[in-house]
Amino acid sequence: MHLNAGNETGGGMVHILSLLKELNKEEFVLGLLEKGVFEEKAKAAGIQTITFEQSSRYDLSVLFKIISFIKNEKVDILHTHGARANLYGYFLKKFTSVTWMTTVHSDPRNDFLGRGIKGKVFTKLNLAVLKKPDHFFAISKRFTDMMVEFGISSDKITTIFNGIDFSVPIIKEVSRKEMKLSKEDFVILMVARLDPVKRHQLALKAVKEAIKFHPEIKLLLVGDGPMRNEILHLIKEWCLEKHVTVLGHREDVNALCALADITLLTSKTESFPLVLLESGRENTPVITTDVGGVRDMIPDFSYGFIVSKNEKAEIVSFIDKAIEMRKTGGLAIMGAKFRSYISKHYSIESFVDSIFSVYKRYQRK
Repeated sequence: MHLNAGNETGGGMVHILSLLKELNKEEFVLGLLEKGVFEEKAKAAGIQTITFEQSSRYDLSVLFKIISFIKNEKVDILHTHGARANLYGYFLKKFTSVTWMTTVHSDPRNDFLGRGIKGKVFTKLNLAVLKKPDHFFAISKRFTDMMVEFGISSDKITTIFNGIDFSVPIIKEVSRKEMKLSKEDFVILMVARLDPVKRHQLALKAVKEAIKFHPEIKLLLVGDGPMRNEILHLIKEWCLEKHVTVLGHREDVNALCALADITLLTSKTESFPLVLLESGRENTPVITTDVGGVRDMIPDFSYGFIVSKNEKAEIVSFIDKAIEMRKTGGLAIMGAKFRSYISKHYSIESFVDSIFSVYKRYQRK
C-alpha cells in the first residue's frame, strides 16, 4: 500500500500515479488521508484507492482505520510519501507487521519552510521519524548523499530517478491567441506550487530586471498554494501586471510547455523535478536552479541553463541569452537535444523497474 496525505497536486502526485499506473493494479492500493484532485485522478486511472478521511490533519484516530485495513488485507509493504504519511508510517510499523518504505521527495529540512515556530517543530519531528523506515528511495544521487549524512546506512537506500511517458500526446493544444499572447512575446513558463520553497519572488525579481531590456517577456505562473495572495501583491507592487499572469492549477501543463519558449524553475530544493522532464518532452528547454538531480538530466549547457551562485543575475543573463538564441533557431535545437537525452535516460519503464525490484527483495516468502 502507498500512503500519502492526498492534498498533493504537483510532482509528488504525478510520481505516485505514474508508478501505480504501471504496476499490477490487483496487487497495489493507494491510501489517502484527504479527498481531492489526487483521489479523483487515481480513481480515473483505475488505481485501487481508499480514502481514510480525517476530520483534520491532526486527527490521529485515522491510524485505527489504517491499521485495521493493513491487517484485514494482509498488506506486506507500506510505502509512504510525504511528512504526514511518514509520521503515520512510524506508528503503523509499530502496530502491524509491514515492511515500511518511504520515498524522499524533498529535503526534509525545508518541508515546512516559512511556517514559523510550528514549522520548526514539525521539521524536527519529520527528521526524527525519517530515520526509522526499513528502506528508502532517494530521487537523486544528491538526496542519497543527504540521507547518508543523516546517519542512514547506504545499504538501506536505493537511488531512483523519476521517469515519465514520453509518448503521451497533447490532447488539446493551447494557442497564443487563446492566452492573449503575441507571436513576438517571449513566453516563460513556471509550474510550481505557490509555496516558499519554490521561491517565486526570485522569479519575479529576475523578470522585473529582464523586462528592462526585453519588454516582450511574458511569465506564466501555473500552480496554487499558500503564497498566492503574496505573489499577486508583489506583481501589483512591482507593476508587473502586463508581464506576469497567475493561471492557478491547470490540467494542461504539457500543452503550456509546448506553448512556452522556455521553462523556469527557481526552487530552493527539489529531488528530481518532474516539471523539467515534462518541459523537455515538448522540446522546451529550461532555466533551473542547481537542485536535486538537475545535473543528471542536464549534463552540460548545450542541454539547458543551470543557475549556480548569483541566482538573480544569472537568471536574467540566461533569459537574455535564450531570447537571442530564439532568433537564430538555437533555442529550438537546445530543446530537441534536451528531449533526446532525457527520453533515453528517464523513461517510465526504468523508473518502475528500479522500485519493483526492491519490492521483490522484501517480499514475504
